[in-house]
Amino acid sequence: MNIVFLSPHFPPNFYNFCVRLREQGAKVHGIADQPKEQLRPELRDCLDEFFQVRDMHNYEELVKALGYFTYKSGKIDRIDSQNEYWLETEAQLRTDFNIPGIRMDNINKIKRKSMMKQVFIDAGLNPGRGKVCHDEKEIRAYVKEVGLPVVAKPDIGVGAAKTYKITNEDELAAYIADKPPIDYIIEEFISAQIVTFDGLTDRDGNIVFSASHYYDKGVMDAVNKDIDIYYYGTREIEKSVEAAGLATLKAFDVRERFFHFEFFRMDDGEIKPLEVNMRPPGGFTLDMFNFANDFDAYKAWAEIMVNGKTTQVSKRPYFIIYVGRKDRLHYSLSHEDVLNDFREMIVHSERMNDAFSRAIGNHGYLLRHKDLPPLLEAADKIMQKA
Repeated sequence: MNIVFLSPHFPPNFYNFCVRLREQGAKVHGIADQPKEQLRPELRDCLDEFFQVRDMHNYEELVKALGYFTYKSGKIDRIDSQNEYWLETEAQLRTDFNIPGIRMDNINKIKRKSMMKQVFIDAGLNPGRGKVCHDEKEIRAYVKEVGLPVVAKPDIGVGAAKTYKITNEDELAAYIADKPPIDYIIEEFISAQIVTFDGLTDRDGNIVFSASHYYDKGVMDAVNKDIDIYYYGTREIEKSVEAAGLATLKAFDVRERFFHFEFFRMDDGEIKPLEVNMRPPGGFTLDMFNFANDFDAYKAWAEIMVNGKTTQVSKRPYFIIYVGRKDRLHYSLSHEDVLNDFREMIVHSERMNDAFSRAIGNHGYLLRHKDLPPLLEAADKIMQKA
């Protein structure tokens, strides 16, 4: 089986996907914009073929790379990056080379937030109101209709980048003046806890494993206010969250893919869909899957790609929490204090890549326990300011 992986060196932990593919007997082909010699040894050693491009955004170079792989090894069976940024590029390559998976005829409904809303509605869910507004007249008319506050975000975007919360006329005028020249969707502001439904499906669309995470604050606030954040994975998924997640999976027909669905959990218990992401959750969440289950999510995906099924079993024996700290903030406990005081719960500690630090911190800690209260207490202490 020939599998192409785009940008296999980033994020740093994604090299594990290529290693696990090779262990399952696949031929693994990598495309990146840096020399093979600069790749970590484990990644270099598992690649059957490698093609360096000058610019990953140059589609002709990517086509040339796939042509080279096809000449060397035969038809390409799958292509992926597990990265939101390259989702449309993958779809175009799959379309042009007749490779199974998400193609250009259905990419918009999983990339454009405006189109996601209609899929949610068709699935019987109740997303917040939103509309793509192209000029000042449309913006002001829609804001008048839904009322302030509102959130303005790129209709196609990753995370909370260039996202604005608009609460008054001055902020609205500033947004109109500074808005980048791309499609923006204006959404009614919803104040509620964010909860996710995450996991992996097999070739037939069946769930291999699932998880649910709760955030202490929105990523948009963490980015815009440059504050710290924690989120935790639960051992039992709320029935209402699972029901909304299953309806979303069916509506988007998710097959042999990781998924990351975000919902609002309203005070009355209603689950309102926010957006879908057809890739693994970011940061350390893949590793949170592993530590919460004592299994290997990278291996589960690789086995599905090669064999159509996996040997990995999800039982969720632990709650798991991610706690992020930012260098600009001053904390009561030093890094050494944290490692010492919570050594029985900490399963991983690492500096975050700068690309993610604004959203989830410069340094991240993963802690696990069979009960949730000790983890929440630890998170509060780790994030306590001096």
